Amino acid sequence: MGRLHDKTALVTGASRGIGRAIALRLARDGAVVAVNYATNEAAAKETVALIEAAGGRAFAAQAQLGAPGSVAGLLAAVEAGLVELTGSRTLDVLVNNAAATGFAGAGPDAVTEDIIDNCYLVNAKAPFFLIQQALALIPDGGRVINISSGVTHSTFPQQIAYAMSKGALEQITLHLAPVLAARGITVNTVAPGVTDNGDPVFDNPEAVERMAALSVFNRVGEVAEVADIVAFVASADARWMTGAFVDATGGTLLS
Repeated sequence: MGRLHDKTALVTGASRGIGRAIALRLARDGAVVAVNYATNEAAAKETVALIEAAGGRAFAAQAQLGAPGSVAGLLAAVEAGLVELTGSRTLDVLVNNAAATGFAGAGPDAVTEDIIDNCYLVNAKAPFFLIQQALALIPDGGRVINISSGVTHSTFPQQIAYAMSKGALEQITLHLAPVLAARGITVNTVAPGVTDNGDPVFDNPEAVERMAALSVFNRVGEVAEVADIVAFVASADARWMTGAFVDATGGTLLS
């Protein structure tokens, strides 16, 4: 049996990239996984199919986080899916992975109010209210994992709006940890670095070489490597860790 046997999980933004890898790994560890997606239903169904082909259980749940009513709508869909597959509305693990990037290349002079608003709506406001409202489903001893980014601990002006909003997400982790500890619920941040998430930029050898140089391992990360770390944080093995910033950047932040 996997270490998440008889557990359930919701992974936001799980139709592709890091979110898909997290969903696959949690399912491999035994969790029933709700695969959230914003618009790409086909990709979400593919994630579900991959989980089912490996012997796991999953279902897709649509919600464009950041839109009005999206949090309540997502939780209603998740609750219905969990009841159908497990007979219970319990949600053991919540992974806030969905993100708005802030448009790569939009440095300080190019940032608009719309860019800032979108980043904060998706990367900070939605996770906060998702945690707040999901607490009715999360049992004592549950797990909340917020996926941030190494850019919050380094300098990357071309992603300033994204970094600002991810910094806010990390504050959610920090300030909720002591509040939820009374119920044995841990809240932690996992921060990936440059990770090959299937974006077309990773098909450019010169770009990959530049990105690889940021890591002490001189390569870009793989989505499965981030998912492995998330799986540990989601497990009982991480029960004595909360409020933490978990560096999953491949040593990018050492320099």
